[in-house]
Amino acid sequence: MKCFKLCFLIIIIICFYCGLSFGHFGMVIPSDNMVMQEDSRKIDIRFSFSHPFEMIGMPLVRPQKVFVNKNGKNQDLNIGLEKIKVMNHEAWKTDYNIKRPGAYTFVMVPEPYWEPAEDCFIIHYTKTIVAAFGDDEGWDDELGLKTEIIPLSRPFGLYMGNVFQGIVKLNGEPVPYAEVEVEFFNKDKKIQAQSDFMITQTIKTDGNGVFTYAAPAEGWWGFAALNISDKKMIYNNEEKDIELGAVLWVKFERWQEK
Repeated sequence: MKCFKLCFLIIIIICFYCGLSFGHFGMVIPSDNMVMQEDSRKIDIRFSFSHPFEMIGMPLVRPQKVFVNKNGKNQDLNIGLEKIKVMNHEAWKTDYNIKRPGAYTFVMVPEPYWEPAEDCFIIHYTKTIVAAFGDDEGWDDELGLKTEIIPLSRPFGLYMGNVFQGIVKLNGEPVPYAEVEVEFFNKDKKIQAQSDFMITQTIKTDGNGVFTYAAPAEGWWGFAALNISDKKMIYNNEEKDIELGAVLWVKFERWQEK
């Protein structure tokens, strides 16, 4: 009887945790996303993989690609990557010197991540955009990634409560009615969700692939548009699906009064 009760309890626990669907997010977070003349021109960019609201990290092996795009040109940043810990798991960082005005898009393309709970591989094409010296040219550039979110709202200089819009693309085409997960980077764990439903919010794009969201708090917010690849990968001699995530990180600022 004791053995039966123990087995039953284990089954209940497994079912409970499998029922929780917290978002996975590739993360590209710079130390500053609006570099002004009086600011340091050297910024620190950290690359990780996590459940950002709960601050539960996952290991990120060295990414396939890390680069910055400006004016349509890519600069490889992989050579300068340094291994660090983010949320107690393997992550990466690099320093970058901002030299000219304009918008800089930092991108991470990771190795496929096997997620047993979802029985699939995960690849999150993750990016964020940094503006420099009062110039915002290039913030809406399309980079030609396998999947990406093209911002329709300028992705910096935003107040909390502002509406943010983006268009989800897969293979260069808008994705109508795509699922977009939204999660707050709860860095200091100051925010407590009233229920599990409040941890990862879910919205959908419209018929033109456009989503709309108003961030209720200051800080970094991640948008992850999820689609299943038409290709498979092999795991334990079986074909498995590949979840393709187009991830964009956007920072919202507090309204300041004199």
